[in-house]
Amino acid sequence: MAHTGIQANHSTNRVAKEKLVEAFGSDVKDAGIIVVTQQVGLNAEETRQLRVQLRAKDVGFKVSKNTLMKIAFKGTKFAGLDKVLHGPTALAFSKDPIAAAKAAVEFAKKNDKLKIIGAAMGEQLLDAAQTKQLASLPSLDELRGKIVGLLVAPATKIACVLQAPAGQLARVLAAKAKQGA
Repeated sequence: MAHTGIQANHSTNRVAKEKLVEAFGSDVKDAGIIVVTQQVGLNAEETRQLRVQLRAKDVGFKVSKNTLMKIAFKGTKFAGLDKVLHGPTALAFSKDPIAAAKAAVEFAKKNDKLKIIGAAMGEQLLDAAQTKQLASLPSLDELRGKIVGLLVAPATKIACVLQAPAGQLARVLAAKAKQGA
């Protein structure tokens, strides 16, 4: 009888793990980047701060067993990550290919308990140094802001140039009117 209970418990654990793998796979399937980190010694408050900072930048964060992550990545564009999944691993991921790297690297600069191991942008694997270089680039939102600024600046200048002759013409006409009066 006890043997049946163990089998039922094992079967329940397997179903739970399969659900975890499936949920994790659906979380990262649309990711533009996955950053692999190791968190050694982060306490609960530090982990909460990390999650809050990442969430504010629309970056997901998962901590799971490496074996489950490897199963979730099998057959996907991120399958190469299995080479760097060792030790206490956590993954930061985002659709924006810069956001997750930038957010993870910023936190790691302030807290040495989080180490950047590497990343994957699709099938392209990046080491820690390349991931840090990627984090130094502007994010998609920052680039969009710069483009809008560049587009708006000429329009503002054109409006000023167009208004200047009208103002000058009005002053000339006013001066002529005073002379004739």
